[in-house]
Amino acid sequence: MGEQFFVYLFELLGKPVVDRDGRAVGQFYDFSMALNNDIYPRAKSLIICAGLFPRRYAEVLLTDVLRIEDKVYLRIPVAAVLFQKAKITSDFALRRDVLDQQVVDVENKKVVRVNDVHILKVEQQYHIAHVDVGLRALVRRLDLEPVVDTVIRLFRPAADYLKAEELVSWKNAQVLTLGNQKNVLKLDVARAKIAKIPPVLLADIMRDLDRFEQLSVFRSLTFDVQLKVFADMAPDDKSGLVSLLGDHELVQIVTHIPSDEAADFLMTVPRERVQQLMRQMESQASKRLRTLLGFRKDSAGGLMATEFLSLGVNATVMDAMNKLKGAVDYPGSFNTLYITDDQGRYLGTTTIRRFINEPPDHRVVDTCHPHKVFVYTDDGMEKVALLIEQYKYSAIPVLDENDILVGSITVDDVMEELIAMAWGKYKDQI
Repeated sequence: MGEQFFVYLFELLGKPVVDRDGRAVGQFYDFSMALNNDIYPRAKSLIICAGLFPRRYAEVLLTDVLRIEDKVYLRIPVAAVLFQKAKITSDFALRRDVLDQQVVDVENKKVVRVNDVHILKVEQQYHIAHVDVGLRALVRRLDLEPVVDTVIRLFRPAADYLKAEELVSWKNAQVLTLGNQKNVLKLDVARAKIAKIPPVLLADIMRDLDRFEQLSVFRSLTFDVQLKVFADMAPDDKSGLVSLLGDHELVQIVTHIPSDEAADFLMTVPRERVQQLMRQMESQASKRLRTLLGFRKDSAGGLMATEFLSLGVNATVMDAMNKLKGAVDYPGSFNTLYITDDQGRYLGTTTIRRFINEPPDHRVVDTCHPHKVFVYTDDGMEKVALLIEQYKYSAIPVLDENDILVGSITVDDVMEELIAMAWGKYKDQI
């Protein structure tokens, strides 16, 4: 396979660059990498800097580099190196886009900062191998490694610092920013690994990032994962992310999460932005959310979700099973089915457990709970909580003044509100 070895980026930065005749050209400044789907991207050129006031920059293809040792030796004359005052605008450079940036270590599911870049040299090709996130890399950057190593060996020869390098394999790292552009590096391998992290852990990871980095990670996820992560994000993190998301992106999220969560979220968004979003929604979704936003937050109407599964009075067990099979991605309560008449008036509640063993042609309405337990939109949260506790139901239907079924409240909705109220009341005493 030929000569191969590892080298750190900081061991290369600042190396003198000379042309084919040994004349000074400048100093090694950065590697410009090929931006593609390679697991370990390869350097395509190196960037040279020269002078101080003003500093000038030039890009030289790797094919024009003879070797990199104590110096960088070029195959071309100095006259062929074209300098400019502006920095080189490459798509992806190590010093600019990786060094000192934060990355998601998808193996250990945490955010780390890159202190150095570990580069694999195979013949005359240079590939990113690892990012170094350890303390040793910082010492190396200060050019204090020999001194610090000597002192530590003298006083603590068994120290982990001397034995363990904190390297994260590039294939397990997802870069969050590209310089000042704040874009996600398009590495499909890393993105696929990020998608496998449970949404609740991804939401926790994002808490360690600034708003722009949160946006970068969020936009790298599939839409289904975005919805789950958004639901698990802390309110403050949501607010910061929302300020950067476009209206179309936000409308897509709001219309695909349970309506009660959407309403709760919109209550935290400035009124002008809410009106702007409403105008872009489909009329049905907009009408539903406007209705929810009109209720008190601690009322049954404010707690309910307008998504629920219902069947007519003549529906059979087979109809119910088909309804459930077609609702695999349904955002609301999946276990509970409500029975309504032709006008949408509530007739009763049943669950999978109550009808699953009944004959296919048996009417579902005959499997409903004997007691009709429900609340009206204006009822307070205390009544909802009391009924859930009394009857041990996982969900309770919500009716309007005409007994029309308009929503459903789950035990999770009530618990979230009770916990928030309890925390607001007692947090100062803890």
